[in-house]
Amino acid sequence: MSALASELPRVNGWSIARRGGDRRPDRTQRLLNHASWDTSAAMSVVRQFAVRGLEQAPRRGRRTGLVVGAIDETGQEKSGEATAGVKRQYLGCAGKVANGISTVHLAYVRERAGHALIGARQWIPREHIDDPVKSLLMGLPLDLGFRTKGQLAIDVYAGAYADGIRFDFACGDEVYGSCTQLREFFEAEGQAYVLRVPSNFTLTLAAGTKMTCAEAVTALLKHARRWEIRSAGSGSKGERWYAWAWLATASPRHHLLIRRHLRTGELAFHYCYVPEGQLLTKARLIRAAGLRWPVEEDFAFSKDCFGLDQCQARLYTAIARHAVLVMAALAICAITAAQLKDRTDTQAPPPVRPGQLPPAEPGMIPLTIPEIKRLLAALTTRPLPRWLVIHWDAWTRRHQARARWFHKRTRLARQPEFAQVKL
Repeated sequence: MSALASELPRVNGWSIARRGGDRRPDRTQRLLNHASWDTSAAMSVVRQFAVRGLEQAPRRGRRTGLVVGAIDETGQEKSGEATAGVKRQYLGCAGKVANGISTVHLAYVRERAGHALIGARQWIPREHIDDPVKSLLMGLPLDLGFRTKGQLAIDVYAGAYADGIRFDFACGDEVYGSCTQLREFFEAEGQAYVLRVPSNFTLTLAAGTKMTCAEAVTALLKHARRWEIRSAGSGSKGERWYAWAWLATASPRHHLLIRRHLRTGELAFHYCYVPEGQLLTKARLIRAAGLRWPVEEDFAFSKDCFGLDQCQARLYTAIARHAVLVMAALAICAITAAQLKDRTDTQAPPPVRPGQLPPAEPGMIPLTIPEIKRLLAALTTRPLPRWLVIHWDAWTRRHQARARWFHKRTRLARQPEFAQVKL
């Protein structure tokens, strides 16, 4: 945990072991691959720790803040074919189709307080599960069945519910809004949701007419008076203003919420459900829709600050354990940032006129997760003894020489004709 929150340029078995004073990476690698500990139970501990810590954080304003469970997946590029779940697929981190793995994460978002990752399940392609040899080499559990990303979302939310965690709304993008099974799960649990859906998503309107989302906007939202400009929440550069409209459906508990970008006119569609007896207003749905973005911020922090995408493990359980430890490190810093927000925010009042002169003293923004991580690293890092630095230099070069020798032998086995060529 100390190594994950350090200033190491790369967080892997070698760098963690070297920072911890070990002579070899065996102990670090054993912790992820072979040590006896319950990964699911550890994730539950991290989940409850994060939720309790954020619940205790002060919230600004008199209005009661919403609690949102935001679901999304993130990827990690991988080379080769030996890593559990590795496959050529579209990876948002790469912005293209690439070789890598994908994991579904759940973020706990407390409005005007803070947010952290509290659940994760890796997506495994069906062909890996169905291949007994590949399944064994990747360390897949014997009882592991194929699950779509929508079904993995059900598993992650079910884990949170089992720990007694409830949300005012569940939020997710089109991958999850298009999953009928996930929506039915939420409705059976009495869970309100605001889920993004594609423009060709079909719904039955109050008059009994079936239309796609795009067709409904064209037919029913032509007039400007049907749109209302509201903020989707505050960002680092100020309020995030959009034009919003909503449409009733044949079900009194389901609505379509549409967001339009003020400059580009780009549309985003949200299919919403609010159980009977819970407050249903457009303003409340807009607030929930605006609270989906923190999961993206958690991904950025987890990767840039704690090495979520730097794991070199290949086995299924080891990858999950690395994710749990990263979630724990993120939770510690997220809770600290949330609980110190009011005491460390000394910013000057925001401008009220375009030509207003800047203040003489701008103050400071509240402590952020990356800054807390840097402070912890600076206060806890001790210089390594010279003998250990020299030892690791020799160990690394010897390991690389051995690996290079085996790579060359493997190439000769694949292309034996090269063995007879002499320069």
